[in-house]
Amino acid sequence: MLRILSFFLLVLVGALVFSWLADNPGTVSLNWLGNEVQTSVTVFIIVLALFVLAVLLAVWLIGLLFKTPGSVGSWWSGRKRDRGYAALSQGIIAAGAGDAVLARRMAKRSEKFLGARREPLVRFLDAQTAMIEGDHARARSAFEQMERDPETRLLALRGLYLEAERTGDSTAARYYAERAARVAPQLPWAGGAVLEAKSVEGDYEGALAILEARREARLIDRNESKRMRAVLLTGKAMDLAEKDPAAAKTAAVEATKLAPDLVPAAIAAARAMFRLGDLRGGSKILETAWTNSAHPEIADTYVNARPGDSVADRIKRAERLRDLKPGNVESHMALAHAALDARDFALARRQALAAVAAEPRQSGYLLLADIEEEETGQIGRVREWLARAIRAPRDPVWMADGYVAEHWAPVSPVTGRLDAFQWKVPPERPSGALGPVIENAPGDEAKTVGGGGAIAHEAAPAAGTGAAAGTNGAAKVAVPAPDAPDAKAGKSAVEATAATRTGAAASVPAGEPAPARA
Repeated sequence: MLRILSFFLLVLVGALVFSWLADNPGTVSLNWLGNEVQTSVTVFIIVLALFVLAVLLAVWLIGLLFKTPGSVGSWWSGRKRDRGYAALSQGIIAAGAGDAVLARRMAKRSEKFLGARREPLVRFLDAQTAMIEGDHARARSAFEQMERDPETRLLALRGLYLEAERTGDSTAARYYAERAARVAPQLPWAGGAVLEAKSVEGDYEGALAILEARREARLIDRNESKRMRAVLLTGKAMDLAEKDPAAAKTAAVEATKLAPDLVPAAIAAARAMFRLGDLRGGSKILETAWTNSAHPEIADTYVNARPGDSVADRIKRAERLRDLKPGNVESHMALAHAALDARDFALARRQALAAVAAEPRQSGYLLLADIEEEETGQIGRVREWLARAIRAPRDPVWMADGYVAEHWAPVSPVTGRLDAFQWKVPPERPSGALGPVIENAPGDEAKTVGGGGAIAHEAAPAAGTGAAAGTNGAAKVAVPAPDAPDAKAGKSAVEATAATRTGAAASVPAGEPAPARA
């Protein structure tokens, strides 16, 4: 619209000028070399304008003539550049799709038209194609060349870091991540990799410093930062528990404030206080944690806070936990264990039965088997509780990336991921994987306890064992046949079973049975 108005305005001005000239005629005389030319002012102005236009056109044609070679070269170079970038784009797409043949062909074409020295992405395409082809040595060489160029240094360090991780070279991976973090602290992968590496090595101070830098750069959410700091402080407290209980207490107490639901932090703080003689402070922290989340490790630490306490004192402490969380399965289990240690079988049995009534699981039935063995010594009753434990749901354990561990740790032993451990029930194995659950010595008759507690006789296996073991909640107990003269063999096997249940559990993969807490 503005252009149209401008055009009409110019036409109007021109019309007014020519109208004024027509109303005010005049003559122009030109005397040159004895010749005199006379014309009107209007004609003179028109001829002068045409002359100026002719001069400008001639100057433009002469300039164009001199620029023609350069223009032709620029057009040819632009055409090659466009073809090179088209090949580069197509090659990157092919590399992302996993088409190594097309990616290699496009890499060669883009290098031909662009040249690796002028376009760094050509080397990147070469490295990506080499990785798809499985030529990792060539890929590393390309990344090393890219690392010398400041424009592609971070990209090269990322590629070298991934290559080091692929080969399992954690030292090299950490080196490349640290270099990238120094150049660009805002990179999430570099900061996260260095943070996990320092955590795995137990350098909690360095890990905390990196976490703080990432928080200040706003690369991590505030709540996530608090959680990770609590996990690192808990790991630090566990590491300093023997060497410096005071420093362990400071770190663990801060961790409990940052993450009140982090059970290992409360346990680490309480144990540090117990070492420093602060029984009341440690008990208060455990009571608060118990109120938030009833956990068997909290109960064990609380009940056994003071090694010199009598069994009656431990029962009182267990009753305190029951009062804080009445009706909770862990409250009943803690009191049942304390009562069993005090040989108060009536109380232990009541609490164990209340525990399995609240939440049936293996540890409850195994505890009832222990109580039955200690109180009555009746092998048949013990077998009955063991048979129920076989098919009962499994107890929760510490798990990280499919790995079952006896104790919590700040990082996963599989992937090195921070705050990977969770307290949960491991997955069940297929029911078809369960074999006979009660075996006997070769040549004797064995009994297999089924899911409903029924006993069926079958031929004994070729090689029996006298030790008890658990397989997905199944307990194997060597017992004599009903007509065997020596009944002591059965009792010794049950004792072996109890020893297996109460012994320290080793870290096992999630697919294997988790040791139940009796």
